[in-house]
Amino acid sequence: MASEKMLKALNEQLNFEYESANYYLAMGAYCADEDFEGIENFFMVQADEERFHAKKFYDYINDRDGRVKISSMEEPKNEFSSIKDAFETALAHEKKVTERINNLMKLAHEESDYATISFLNWFVDEQVEEEATMKTIIAKLDRIGDSPQGLFMLNKELGSRTFTPVE
Repeated sequence: MASEKMLKALNEQLNFEYESANYYLAMGAYCADEDFEGIENFFMVQADEERFHAKKFYDYINDRDGRVKISSMEEPKNEFSSIKDAFETALAHEKKVTERINNLMKLAHEESDYATISFLNWFVDEQVEEEATMKTIIAKLDRIGDSPQGLFMLNKELGSRTFTPVE
């Protein structure tokens, strides 16, 4: 069984993953309102991923004989000045997730909790991918600038994204 301190931290992260899903739902809703269905799809898939991450924490806490505790969530940002603003907000959020995962990893090392270290390694790798994805899209938006054709093409590209759970 994990320590009470570790279980509390894991529960906090589980809840933060659900909160992250809400952030991405809000970004998707903004994009839908702006008639960017492809970019909306990107954020909806991102929300699915965050719920999948939360479920991984849920299962892990139960596997370690802990008690999952669901808490209330903060209201996400719902208004954005542009598509780029939404992605910049997403990148800032992913950096916050990375910081939280790193803090969990630090605690696991301090407690010599090797099972949790092993579990968290997947999330460490995932966060590298998450931040890189957001940075790449922001770079594309910078290159596109004010080009409607470029934004149309990016919207089409992001519309093809699907969610495939990866263990």
